[in-house]
Amino acid sequence: MRRPIGKALATWAVATAVVTLLGPLAGLLWSALVPDVTYVVVQGEPLLADPEGQGPIGIDGRFAVIALVAGLVCGVVAYLFGGRGRDLPLLFALAVGGFAAAFLAWKVGHWVGLSDFERTVRAARDDQTVTGVADLRAKGVLSFWPLLAVLTYGLLEAIVKRLPADDRRKRRSGEADEVAGGELDLESAPAGGDVDGRQP
Repeated sequence: MRRPIGKALATWAVATAVVTLLGPLAGLLWSALVPDVTYVVVQGEPLLADPEGQGPIGIDGRFAVIALVAGLVCGVVAYLFGGRGRDLPLLFALAVGGFAAAFLAWKVGHWVGLSDFERTVRAARDDQTVTGVADLRAKGVLSFWPLLAVLTYGLLEAIVKRLPADDRRKRRSGEADEVAGGELDLESAPAGGDVDGRQP
């Protein structure tokens, strides 16, 4: 009993680690793709110059797209290479690892250039505008990665299970009931004669 449990835990741990490690890479990609966002410094604090503008919305939108693509890829790869009989460990790995990866993507993307931004804000005077770094306002997009990964895996599993089972096997010549098929089919020959019914 311990061996299957240990194998399942190992599958979960490895898959979770692999998915989680994708998070920092996604964060670097996100920080490279985000549009510039302008802040206004008021009493030493950076405030969004246009909270409803295309910049902040574009930052959240780009993160959402990256998370959705990453979740889709993780779900497909886990299904194709995970092997059957390990569905539950892989599903849990996609859920836990996907959320951890999304969280790391957010933090890593936000940290890129953060020290320079904070230094600029400290040196800025009131009402001065500065360009900010990537940051999320819609934290709900963090769930996109694990959700789509799990849904993709489950959808693939459901599709494959609905496919008709191919239990037709090609008969090979030389089997007990058939020799090359056609008129040499021994099973169809009547007893005491050949396939045409002629007596020897």
